[in-house]
Amino acid sequence: MYPLKFYPILKSTIWGGSEICKFKNIEPQQDGIGESWEISHVKSDVSVISNGDLKGKTLEEVITQYGPSLLGRKVAARFGSKFPLLIKFIDACDDLSIQVHPDDELARKRHNSFGKTEMWYVISAKEGAKLYSGFSKSITPDEYVQSVEENTFMDSLQQHSVKPGDIFFLPAGRVHAIGAGTFIAEIQQTSDITYRIYDYNRKDAQGNVRELHTELAKDAIDYNLYPDYKTSYENKTDSAVSLATCQYFETNLLELNNSIQRDNLNMDSFIIYICMEGKAEIKDINGQSITISKGETALIPASVADVTISPEGNAQLMETYIP
Repeated sequence: MYPLKFYPILKSTIWGGSEICKFKNIEPQQDGIGESWEISHVKSDVSVISNGDLKGKTLEEVITQYGPSLLGRKVAARFGSKFPLLIKFIDACDDLSIQVHPDDELARKRHNSFGKTEMWYVISAKEGAKLYSGFSKSITPDEYVQSVEENTFMDSLQQHSVKPGDIFFLPAGRVHAIGAGTFIAEIQQTSDITYRIYDYNRKDAQGNVRELHTELAKDAIDYNLYPDYKTSYENKTDSAVSLATCQYFETNLLELNNSIQRDNLNMDSFIIYICMEGKAEIKDINGQSITISKGETALIPASVADVTISPEGNAQLMETYIP
């Protein structure tokens, strides 16, 4: 196998902006693109390989063909033939609804699905942009239901002003929302299960209020208060800086001025690289290489023992794998 790239799956949404096509250098540029699914094994949107001998094959086809060579033995044993992560860019031109995602147990029982733990990396933010993550005060399940009915639920949420480089880790159960003017990269479990809690009483083109999942969300929400909802980290050049560590994924930030080698042999997992700035060549030990530019994503199969990443000038990449 060799390093893989995929065609992006662009999603037109009523709240989408104009940042995704510019960031990914997609022509012709389009407005109203809310999401780009970079690597997906969601049933209705399976990614297609865009490079090399496997070009045109779907992610599902190469998992069926190569299995543990692509995923890693431990990953295949844990997840079977399902690719466990979904990689996205999200551009919110309007405030998105307040949401929560169920954990694995609840999602399996209700939807026969994985739960949804995720993380956000803020790529850019317009002046005054904000997002919501967690609660600002204690609230009980019954108080939550009452506050939704009385249109006061927003008073309980923790609001965060955002800037480029901010990180938010969102375990399943954490109430959250992306605010207008925020452009992010999202790494999440492969799941499309979302409970809509609150939508600012907005109406659709037919004048209908959007459906809320108040009762479903009631049992999914983590009502605990936490001291901090934002991840702190320090940039380091030419080394891996940890951004998120959980049972579902580990993510590092690589700020590169020089070539570095990343060893995959003992990891027994695929590795995903998302290029956030600049351009870099990724070459494996067999001399096979790809170049990823800002806005592109690459999948390194588990069977590729190690890679050398060489920036063209400076580059910034996010690195993600299964622990």
